[in-house]
Amino acid sequence: MTIRTLLFDLDGTLINTNELIIASFLHTTEKYAPNQYTREDVIDFIGPPLEESLSSISDKVDVEEMMNTYRAHNHEHHDDLVVAYDGVVETLSKLREAGFKLGIVTTKLRQTVTMGVKLTEIEPYFDTIVTLDDVTNAKPHPEPVVRAMKELGATPEETIMIGDNTHDIEAGQNAGTKTAGVAWTIKGRQVLEDLQPDYMLEHMSDLTKLVME
Repeated sequence: MTIRTLLFDLDGTLINTNELIIASFLHTTEKYAPNQYTREDVIDFIGPPLEESLSSISDKVDVEEMMNTYRAHNHEHHDDLVVAYDGVVETLSKLREAGFKLGIVTTKLRQTVTMGVKLTEIEPYFDTIVTLDDVTNAKPHPEPVVRAMKELGATPEETIMIGDNTHDIEAGQNAGTKTAGVAWTIKGRQVLEDLQPDYMLEHMSDLTKLVME
Protein backbone atom coordinates (compact mmCIF):
# COMPACT_ATOMS: atom_id res chain seq x y z
CA MET A 1 0.00 0.00 0.00
CA THR A 2 1.20 3.51 -0.80
CA ILE A 3 2.32 5.67 2.13
CA ARG A 4 -0.07 8.60 2.63
CA THR A 5 0.40 9.46 6.32
CA LEU A 6 3.55 10.60 8.11
CA LEU A 7 3.76 10.87 11.88
CA PHE A 8 6.71 12.65 13.47
CA ASP A 9 8.19 12.86 16.90
CA LEU A 10 8.96 16.51 17.69
CA ASP A 11 12.08 17.00 19.83
CA GLY A 12 15.25 15.70 18.23
CA THR A 13 13.40 14.85 15.03
CA LEU A 14 11.83 18.05 13.66
CA ILE A 15 13.24 20.63 16.05
CA ASN A 16 16.60 20.70 17.79
CA THR A 17 15.83 21.03 21.47
CA ASN A 18 18.79 18.95 22.62
CA GLU A 19 20.80 21.79 24.19
CA LEU A 20 17.70 23.18 25.87
CA ILE A 21 16.72 19.80 27.31
CA ILE A 22 20.26 19.01 28.48
CA ALA A 23 20.60 22.44 30.11
CA SER A 24 17.25 22.06 31.86
CA PHE A 25 18.09 18.59 33.15
CA LEU A 26 21.51 19.74 34.40
CA HIS A 27 19.89 22.74 36.10
CA THR A 28 17.46 20.39 37.84
CA THR A 29 19.98 17.72 38.82
CA GLU A 30 22.36 20.31 40.24
CA LYS A 31 19.58 21.63 42.46
CA TYR A 32 18.38 18.26 43.77
CA ALA A 33 21.41 15.98 43.35
CA PRO A 34 24.50 18.25 43.20
CA ASN A 35 27.61 17.01 41.39
CA GLN A 36 26.06 13.62 40.58
CA TYR A 37 25.12 14.01 36.89
CA THR A 38 27.15 14.94 33.81
CA ARG A 39 26.03 15.99 30.35
CA GLU A 40 26.48 12.38 29.17
CA ASP A 41 24.34 11.11 32.04
CA VAL A 42 21.36 13.32 31.27
CA ILE A 43 21.37 12.44 27.56
CA ASP A 44 19.83 9.15 28.71
CA PHE A 45 16.89 11.14 30.08
CA ILE A 46 15.95 12.43 26.63
CA GLY A 47 12.92 10.71 25.13
CA PRO A 48 10.81 9.29 27.96
CA PRO A 49 8.14 11.40 29.69
CA LEU A 50 9.68 13.98 32.02
CA GLU A 51 8.20 12.43 35.16
CA GLU A 52 9.75 9.08 34.31
CA SER A 53 13.22 10.58 33.83
CA LEU A 54 13.18 12.85 36.89
CA SER A 55 11.81 10.21 39.26
CA SER A 56 15.20 8.48 39.14
CA ILE A 57 17.11 11.53 40.41
CA SER A 58 16.04 11.58 44.04
CA ASP A 59 13.54 9.70 46.20
CA LYS A 60 13.70 12.48 48.79
CA VAL A 61 12.18 15.19 46.60
CA ASP A 62 8.67 15.28 45.20
CA VAL A 63 8.88 14.63 41.46
CA GLU A 64 6.29 17.34 40.82
CA GLU A 65 8.63 19.91 42.39
CA MET A 66 11.49 18.73 40.18
CA MET A 67 9.25 18.88 37.11
CA ASN A 68 8.28 22.47 37.95
CA THR A 69 11.96 23.42 38.31
CA TYR A 70 12.78 21.78 34.98
CA ARG A 71 9.89 23.43 33.14
CA ALA A 72 10.58 26.88 34.55
CA HIS A 73 14.16 26.72 33.23
CA ASN A 74 13.04 25.14 29.97
CA HIS A 75 10.42 27.78 29.22
CA GLU A 76 12.71 30.67 30.22
CA HIS A 77 15.42 29.63 27.76
CA HIS A 78 13.24 28.01 25.09
CA ASP A 79 13.29 30.68 22.40
CA ASP A 80 17.06 31.17 22.63
CA LEU A 81 17.97 27.52 22.11
CA VAL A 82 15.35 25.90 19.84
CA VAL A 83 15.59 25.76 16.01
CA ALA A 84 14.17 23.50 13.29
CA TYR A 85 16.61 20.99 11.84
CA ASP A 86 18.01 21.68 8.41
CA GLY A 87 15.53 20.82 5.66
CA VAL A 88 12.54 20.32 7.95
CA VAL A 89 10.44 23.31 6.88
CA GLU A 90 11.10 22.75 3.19
CA THR A 91 10.32 19.04 3.43
CA LEU A 92 7.10 19.55 5.38
CA SER A 93 6.00 22.14 2.84
CA LYS A 94 6.56 19.74 -0.07
CA LEU A 95 4.80 16.89 1.68
CA ARG A 96 1.82 19.02 2.60
CA GLU A 97 1.58 20.40 -0.93
CA ALA A 98 1.65 16.83 -2.27
CA GLY A 99 -1.35 15.91 -0.14
CA PHE A 100 0.24 13.82 2.59
CA LYS A 101 -1.49 13.69 5.98
CA LEU A 102 0.97 14.91 8.63
CA GLY A 103 0.89 14.54 12.40
CA ILE A 104 3.11 14.96 15.46
CA VAL A 105 3.23 12.34 18.23
CA THR A 106 5.22 13.51 21.24
CA THR A 107 5.77 12.72 24.93
CA LYS A 108 5.78 16.44 25.78
CA LEU A 109 2.91 18.44 27.26
CA ARG A 110 0.91 20.60 24.86
CA GLN A 111 2.03 23.94 26.30
CA THR A 112 5.70 23.27 25.50
CA VAL A 113 4.85 21.63 22.18
CA THR A 114 2.93 24.72 21.13
CA MET A 115 5.91 26.92 22.00
CA GLY A 116 8.19 24.81 19.79
CA VAL A 117 5.98 24.51 16.72
CA LYS A 118 5.09 28.21 16.77
CA LEU A 119 8.69 29.36 17.24
CA THR A 120 9.93 27.21 14.34
CA GLU A 121 6.86 28.06 12.22
CA ILE A 122 5.97 24.43 11.47
CA GLU A 123 2.55 24.36 13.16
CA PRO A 124 0.50 25.01 9.97
CA TYR A 125 1.78 21.86 8.29
CA PHE A 126 0.14 19.46 10.75
CA ASP A 127 -3.42 18.17 10.85
CA THR A 128 -3.05 16.66 14.31
CA ILE A 129 -0.65 16.95 17.25
CA VAL A 130 -0.94 14.24 19.91
CA THR A 131 0.75 15.25 23.17
CA LEU A 132 1.17 13.64 26.58
CA ASP A 133 -1.98 15.47 27.68
CA ASP A 134 -4.05 13.53 25.15
CA VAL A 135 -3.24 9.94 26.12
CA THR A 136 -3.19 7.55 29.05
CA ASN A 137 -0.09 5.71 27.84
CA ALA A 138 2.98 7.41 26.38
CA LYS A 139 5.23 5.97 23.66
CA PRO A 140 6.44 3.22 23.29
CA HIS A 141 2.83 2.17 23.96
CA PRO A 142 0.94 2.29 20.64
CA GLU A 143 -1.87 4.48 22.00
CA PRO A 144 -0.48 7.88 20.85
CA VAL A 145 0.26 6.58 17.34
CA VAL A 146 -3.12 4.87 17.08
CA ARG A 147 -4.84 8.07 18.22
CA ALA A 148 -3.02 10.15 15.61
CA MET A 149 -3.95 7.70 12.85
CA LYS A 150 -7.58 7.73 13.96
CA GLU A 151 -7.68 11.53 13.88
CA LEU A 152 -6.17 11.49 10.38
CA GLY A 153 -8.34 8.67 9.09
CA ALA A 154 -5.22 6.61 8.39
CA THR A 155 -4.37 2.92 8.51
CA PRO A 156 -1.10 1.43 9.81
CA GLU A 157 -0.29 0.08 6.36
CA GLU A 158 -0.18 3.58 4.85
CA THR A 159 1.65 5.23 7.76
CA ILE A 160 5.28 5.82 8.75
CA MET A 161 6.25 6.80 12.32
CA ILE A 162 9.45 8.88 12.23
CA GLY A 163 11.62 9.61 15.25
CA ASP A 164 14.99 10.00 16.91
CA ASN A 165 14.42 7.75 19.92
CA THR A 166 13.81 4.09 20.66
CA HIS A 167 10.36 5.04 22.02
CA ASP A 168 9.37 6.33 18.57
CA ILE A 169 10.44 3.24 16.65
CA GLU A 170 8.90 0.88 19.20
CA ALA A 171 5.63 2.83 19.30
CA GLY A 172 5.34 2.63 15.52
CA GLN A 173 6.15 -1.06 15.50
CA ASN A 174 3.66 -1.68 18.30
CA ALA A 175 0.98 0.18 16.32
CA GLY A 176 1.76 -1.74 13.13
CA THR A 177 3.12 1.17 11.08
CA LYS A 178 6.28 1.42 9.04
CA THR A 179 9.06 3.18 10.97
CA ALA A 180 11.94 5.52 10.15
CA GLY A 181 14.84 6.53 12.35
CA VAL A 182 16.75 9.78 11.92
CA ALA A 183 20.53 9.59 11.71
CA TRP A 184 20.94 12.95 13.50
CA THR A 185 19.65 11.51 16.78
CA ILE A 186 21.72 12.54 19.80
CA LYS A 187 21.46 8.94 20.98
CA GLY A 188 23.59 7.75 18.06
CA ARG A 189 22.13 6.06 15.00
CA GLN A 190 23.20 2.56 16.08
CA VAL A 191 20.73 2.73 18.98
CA LEU A 192 17.94 3.07 16.42
CA GLU A 193 19.38 0.64 13.89
CA ASP A 194 19.41 -2.05 16.57
CA LEU A 195 15.60 -1.86 16.51
CA GLN A 196 15.58 -2.45 12.73
CA PRO A 197 13.37 0.42 11.56
CA ASP A 198 12.14 0.13 7.99
CA TYR A 199 14.08 3.23 6.94
CA MET A 200 16.90 5.46 8.17
CA LEU A 201 16.89 9.12 7.13
CA GLU A 202 20.27 10.80 6.72
CA HIS A 203 18.59 14.19 6.14
CA MET A 204 14.95 15.21 6.39
CA SER A 205 14.80 15.71 2.62
CA ASP A 206 15.34 11.94 2.22
CA LEU A 207 11.71 11.58 3.22
CA THR A 208 10.42 13.22 0.05
CA LYS A 209 12.54 10.87 -2.05
CA LEU A 210 11.21 7.93 -0.07
CA VAL A 211 7.49 8.63 -0.38
CA MET A 212 7.20 10.79 -3.51
CA GLU A 213 9.47 9.09 -6.04
